[in-house]
Amino acid sequence: MADGLLAAGGLGSQAMVPQPERTGWGVEESTVPLEKALFQDEDSCSDCSNHDKRGTSLQSFVPEGKTHFPEIFQTSQLLFFERFRAYQDYILADCKASEVREFTAEFLEKVLEPSGWRAVWHTNVFEVLVEVTDVDFAALKAVVRLANPYLCESQVSTFTLECMNELLDLKEHRLPLQELWVVFDDSGVFDQTALAVEHVRFFYQNIWRSWDEEEEDEYDYFVRCVEPRLRLHYDILEDRVPSGLIVDYRNLLSQCEDSYRKFLNLRSSLSNCNSDSEQENISMVEGLKLYSEMEQLKQKLKLIENPLLRYVFGYQKNSNIQAKGIRPNGQKVTHVVSSTMMTGLLRSLLRDRLCQEACKEETEIQFHSDPLSAINACYEGDTVIVCPGHYMVHGTFAIADSIELEGYGLPDDIVIEKRGKGDTFVDCTGADIKISSIKFIQHDAVEGILIIHRGKTTLENCVLQCETTGVTVRTSAEFLMKNSDLYGAKGAGIEIYPGSKCTLSDNGIHHCKEGILIKDFLDEHYDIPKISMVNNVIHNNEGYGVVLVKPTIFSDLQENVQDETEENRALKIPTSEEADTAERVDLEELIQCTTGKMELYARSSLSEQVEGNYEIVNELVAASTQKGQMKKKRLSELGITQADDNLMSQEMFVSIVGNQFKWNGKGSFGTFLF
Repeated sequence: MADGLLAAGGLGSQAMVPQPERTGWGVEESTVPLEKALFQDEDSCSDCSNHDKRGTSLQSFVPEGKTHFPEIFQTSQLLFFERFRAYQDYILADCKASEVREFTAEFLEKVLEPSGWRAVWHTNVFEVLVEVTDVDFAALKAVVRLANPYLCESQVSTFTLECMNELLDLKEHRLPLQELWVVFDDSGVFDQTALAVEHVRFFYQNIWRSWDEEEEDEYDYFVRCVEPRLRLHYDILEDRVPSGLIVDYRNLLSQCEDSYRKFLNLRSSLSNCNSDSEQENISMVEGLKLYSEMEQLKQKLKLIENPLLRYVFGYQKNSNIQAKGIRPNGQKVTHVVSSTMMTGLLRSLLRDRLCQEACKEETEIQFHSDPLSAINACYEGDTVIVCPGHYMVHGTFAIADSIELEGYGLPDDIVIEKRGKGDTFVDCTGADIKISSIKFIQHDAVEGILIIHRGKTTLENCVLQCETTGVTVRTSAEFLMKNSDLYGAKGAGIEIYPGSKCTLSDNGIHHCKEGILIKDFLDEHYDIPKISMVNNVIHNNEGYGVVLVKPTIFSDLQENVQDETEENRALKIPTSEEADTAERVDLEELIQCTTGKMELYARSSLSEQVEGNYEIVNELVAASTQKGQMKKKRLSELGITQADDNLMSQEMFVSIVGNQFKWNGKGSFGTFLF
């Protein structure tokens, strides 16, 4: 088992970034590619502190400070899979929350050296070198004495040798293992001890919650709590969680700890009160309130810890960004973004953008070195002009006001590149947002490059180099994209939600998983989206050029309608006797009628591109027709027998002409049934 632990906890340590003189106790964890951890041999490490040493597979670092402490084992940079395997296979296994301490103690008894090793006792106030003489495994504490010579680093000068001995006497010379950092030894004898202490320290600092023991033990603690919290920890390290969500999580954690502490104090006071006293009744009511508050906070924490649900939580958070409105003095400001402002560039800006027309009122101009600070400074009606350059940003462009963001030049000359993986790149909630002549680049992301939650967003003459999904047009939002290029999405280039409006004109959408994905809108609670696609080139996508998502039941309904066409060739106006009978409509005739109203037609000799346009129109009209039939049926069941026959055509959304579909892996159009 000991050898297995070393493999689980020390495998990736050889491949860590070299730390010749790494200082500081809050060493930031970092990860390296799995292949590197698996295949890099010991000789490839360049850490000067143990490059030529044999016997140990772990790195070391020197603690920060004026005191010359000995080198410490570097164990804080373990990879996710190393910690995961250690907790799952060797420490916790299938234990319940109430058994965590017992399982941990059993693990330590097997791998921890009971004495003979030195460590630095690290607190927020001081660090001092100690020697371990024994280990109380059940209490997860080590019995220590001060090392000789006495080494202590403190921000205050009061921690003399006598004071430290008195402090240890008060603690009965027993210290928590998680406060000890094992002194480096190149023989390899204490490698397992260092790793075991690291796993205990990491667990109680990042995984364990003070209320876990009181949770119901429905299934093993590792699956219920350890794994999701461990994944969240590493997702945060790797910038895969939106920054706002991280702040929310830490605030919720702090609030929950505070509520639980108050709850414990109140419960303790109740146990000392006389039964049936008025004070006890009042305290019980307060206790119930605290318990309810704590449960709500814990549920929110679990939402964020769940890798699937946390993005829903994050989306709700980001979509509620409040607009600033008009500036208090009523003025509009032009924000100019440039890393360096040269006289020639300033003259060109004045000529082309800032002084195009004679203005009666003075215009305020603010200068910024990066686009994010400019957008954050905007109010309603402001304009942001981005000068040529390559800008690296870390954060979200959260645009809640109606502003214009324009590049001064060609898109390839104005590049905004996103750092970090968790946040959405551009998040739009403003009533009328315009973005033009900018290239956006996204790397290794988990969120889309542009999300329109509500309002109208216009994208013109832009380039979107995506990573996950491209553009997401949410329900009730409006998106207009023209003369732009979108590519590289691992999902759909554009996702269109029910009830949204999307106009695409003269764009290129290519090298994505799917070109355009239209979400299911057949449910009675959904509105039909309004989509216009004119003169776009959709090519070289892995799947379909355009995909319509719809339920499997729709296909069954469509087949039933086709079977009934032999008996229902003509539309009938229901008489009063037929008022209780659901109206049956010939699907083929409705398609012809609707497409006629939209002035869409098909010729016998259609080219591949025109066939793609007609195929999309055909399928979307059929889906819309089916939704109209379902709506009429519901109205009939409610006793409403007269429905507006033009309702469907008024809701119909399609204007799909002149688009070219080339070299898409599965064809121009397809459906996804669920």
